[in-house]
Amino acid sequence: MSDLTLPSGMTRRHFMGHMATTAMALPAVHFFGSLAQVHAAAKKASKSCIVLWMGGGPSHMDTWNLKPESEKNGGPFKPIDTAVPGIQISEHLPTIAKNFKHMNIIRSLNSKEGNHDRGTYMLHTGYQPNPTVVHPGFGSYMSVELGEKLQGFDLPHCIAINSPSVGAGFLGMSHSPFVVNNPTAKITNLEPPEEVAKYGNLRTGRRLAMLDTVERSFISQKRGQGGIDHQAVYKKTIAMMTSKMKDVFKLDQEPAQLRDAYGRSSFGQGCLMARRLVEAGVSYVEVSLGGWDTHANAFETLSKNLHPTLDKGMGTLLADLEQRGLINDVMVVWMGDFGRTPRINQNNGRDHWPNSWSIVIGGGGMKGGQIVGATDKDGVDITDRPIGVMDVIGTMTKTMGIDVATQYTTPRGRPIKIVDGGTPIKELVG
Repeated sequence: MSDLTLPSGMTRRHFMGHMATTAMALPAVHFFGSLAQVHAAAKKASKSCIVLWMGGGPSHMDTWNLKPESEKNGGPFKPIDTAVPGIQISEHLPTIAKNFKHMNIIRSLNSKEGNHDRGTYMLHTGYQPNPTVVHPGFGSYMSVELGEKLQGFDLPHCIAINSPSVGAGFLGMSHSPFVVNNPTAKITNLEPPEEVAKYGNLRTGRRLAMLDTVERSFISQKRGQGGIDHQAVYKKTIAMMTSKMKDVFKLDQEPAQLRDAYGRSSFGQGCLMARRLVEAGVSYVEVSLGGWDTHANAFETLSKNLHPTLDKGMGTLLADLEQRGLINDVMVVWMGDFGRTPRINQNNGRDHWPNSWSIVIGGGGMKGGQIVGATDKDGVDITDRPIGVMDVIGTMTKTMGIDVATQYTTPRGRPIKIVDGGTPIKELVG
């Protein structure tokens, strides 16, 4: 495998670790039929999750919780009705509004962390950063809890599109996100190098046989777990590289009209790829849209760039999932590092604000069309139903069919719960 050329900044070990994902139990499943047919076979046992990650801290005051009655904090955007009577969102999100009936808004989240890195860590893991342990991201838990229960499936069970997301922590590299840096480009390293491929499978087979001989010899010397893990990594990597299921990454198989509806941006095409991935049976997909750190010139940036991109991608995703009969199998979560201040600053922007902000969550069989919590007329203080990050993690965990009491033990013997102190939101999951 010495001919593999890895992406810039990625070591061979890192790449192979990403590829060492769990395999599901559909022996020799190939794309002889449609993705929908594969989905019907693969998804009987579990659900999937799509997280739409808004890197930089999205402005909830201009998106999901507008305050037009507030003279000092309201901002220029007007609220519009959604498909759910009584729920209004930004006028710049009409496609999402039209397809909102399965979604819910949590308007009273206090996440406590106003730093980008710490907020990102907390919203992915439920925990504040701790120097004594690195917690897994939610997607890595899904890889273990859902992916490992099904075998024979050649795709990763935790995939991040447009950004690396948060890693697997103590769960190990085999459950870290497989990163798709650009959904509109060919995925790097899924095909053998040209100088190897031109000789056909025979040369590849010889190289793999030689590698297997070396690895078995090393393992027989009982030098530790590393050699065993390395062998498993390569076997799973080759399974993916030689599987027809990798065609799921080929967006040109979709109609041009649908690709246009999602938007030709990296985010829009990432949402389309996410739909294809969960339809094929992948447990967790995260699609990132950055640029939300709007300290200045916020309203022009939102109305002309971020909101239109979000609206096409997320709105079409919701419609597509429903039309394909997937919405009850796929949980969709919109969130970011934190919210932004109710107060508009002197640069016509909003600053970091974790105290009382909003996220959107729905699908996956949970109740839809709900608003949980409220803030005062200026958007500053929570006036009803305070929600914590672990409550959100608990809601996501229960929706995915995982016992909220699930606990792991780190390599150093420390017990860690997926949900530690949080309570699933009863309005959404009972």
